[in-house]
Amino acid sequence: MRTPAYSVLAALLFFLPQSASALCTLFCSCSASTTAVSFGNYNPLSAASLDASGNVRVTCGGILGLLVPFDIALNKGSYSTSFSPRKMASGSNRLSYDLYTSSTHAAIWGDGSAGSQIVSGSVNIILLGGTYQDHAVYGRIPSNQVTVPPGSYGDNVTVTVTYY
Repeated sequence: MRTPAYSVLAALLFFLPQSASALCTLFCSCSASTTAVSFGNYNPLSAASLDASGNVRVTCGGILGLLVPFDIALNKGSYSTSFSPRKMASGSNRLSYDLYTSSTHAAIWGDGSAGSQIVSGSVNIILLGGTYQDHAVYGRIPSNQVTVPPGSYGDNVTVTVTYY
């Protein structure tokens, strides 16, 4: 009886170490979806910063049992030249804000350059449709931006997931 090659390959893959990064390059994929950081109404006369949170969900699929490590990077956004502060725009007006890796607001989430940090994680693929891991994004608009005129402010930040 002739055994299909893919059955033999699958049997061999079962016995390889879970963290074999070459396997992930060939036999898995990851994607990201996001929930926006929505600040609501900001009062520029308030002495308190305005905090909000969002989410980055990394979903990976591939060989069952494979451990997939990944890094999540955020870019500077559409209106900023630095990670801190980032800028939201309403026409030509700008409002400063920051994105953090934790609720302590200690580390700026970026791409690992200029003092920013990436967020790392891993998923063990246990479902045929994919396995996910959520990572909260913590946003803060600093207080006392009194020169900012009223308006609807927004920014677009690109999420990059690197898996290996």
